[in-house]
Amino acid sequence: MNASGQLSPHLNPPLAERLRPQNLGEVIGQQHLIGEGLALRLAFESGQPHSCILWGPPGVGKTTIARLMADAFDAQFISISAVLGGVKDIREAVDMAHAALNSLQPKRTIVFVDEVHRFNKSQQDAFLPHVESGLFTFIGATTENPSFEVNSALLSRAAVYVLQALGEEELKQIVQRALGIGAIAQLEADAEQRLIAYADGDARRLLNTLETLAVAAKREKLEIISDAWLLKVLGERMRRYDKGGEQFYDTISALHKSVRGSDPDAALYWFTRMLDGGADPRYIARRLIRMASEDIGLADPRALRLALDAADVYERLGSPEGELALAECVIYLAVAAKSNAAYKAFNEAKAWVKKDGTRPVPLHLRNAPTQLMKTLDYGKAYRYAHDEEGGFAAGENYLPEGMPAPGFYRPVERGLELKIAEKMANLRALNQAKAEKK
Repeated sequence: MNASGQLSPHLNPPLAERLRPQNLGEVIGQQHLIGEGLALRLAFESGQPHSCILWGPPGVGKTTIARLMADAFDAQFISISAVLGGVKDIREAVDMAHAALNSLQPKRTIVFVDEVHRFNKSQQDAFLPHVESGLFTFIGATTENPSFEVNSALLSRAAVYVLQALGEEELKQIVQRALGIGAIAQLEADAEQRLIAYADGDARRLLNTLETLAVAAKREKLEIISDAWLLKVLGERMRRYDKGGEQFYDTISALHKSVRGSDPDAALYWFTRMLDGGADPRYIARRLIRMASEDIGLADPRALRLALDAADVYERLGSPEGELALAECVIYLAVAAKSNAAYKAFNEAKAWVKKDGTRPVPLHLRNAPTQLMKTLDYGKAYRYAHDEEGGFAAGENYLPEGMPAPGFYRPVERGLELKIAEKMANLRALNQAKAEKK
């Protein structure tokens, strides 16, 4: 590869390189950015490059757009991989930018950093003075949310463009381009559909798979690729996402919100998507336990028990048998009565204790295991609830002296909490009656 990041001409370039767009009009997808009159196209047409972050899933054209930007501004293009590179590569890029700027025919430089989120803070900071001085234009590509993964100082100096996964029609266009240059044998309609579903919005994955299929088809002298043959070649490989990345957390968020929204079909869909994506079922089990506590609570206490049992069943059976117990739990949680009253009460109690002073425990609530403690009135006048009518010591105070009743727990009018609310109202009435007698 030469200094501009291009493959040497004598090498047989991969299909992705042969089909790489040569101008903005050839780019497939991202029309919300590069369509006429839209943000990124206007940046190209301005004649003035600016630093930016290209954020989006793999295989959506981040590198292509960066290269086209360099071509549009007749700039030197320097590509750095944050996975493989380091401070040495940054220094070399700075030297090359200085050389281009001070040559007989001065030239701008665009420094493209792929997977920029892999660089640590000090490595990212190394770009700042050169971006500020205008020595080069910085373009970072990332699959992770730049709000979390890119230093705020660098982020504040770069526009953020959000790229989207390619749709089915856009992936079909790429297949047609590959067919147009004779890179692969003809595809049956079902085979093409399976291939596009397998690509899962990733053009690079699509092209790499097409290349693999082309080699296999040529070896077997196939003129038409059938769905059955395609499935045999691809095997049972699943669509995968980065199990530590944003898509992973977006998907678990969708599962949680579907359960909270009482939609069992949607919840089951996102659960299956996570399994299909390679998520650890144990992680999903832990999240289901959390959902049972946070979103169902005492409206249906059986939900928490069922979630714990489902996690235990998975530990005993493993995959795939144990996944059915988790699926059963997902459906139950989705259709269960919902209450976040316990969740809210706990958070309010934590906030109260954090801001409040350390109130002493009332004497009548203190234990008195020694004679000295009894002499000091520890436990004096404590009323044993089991000896009271109905097992309730009406009018007794269990809060610190002078602390108003906070009302942390407010049961909702759903599920078992309907009964809990009735019980609490009855106990409050007994307390009120006791107070009125005093």
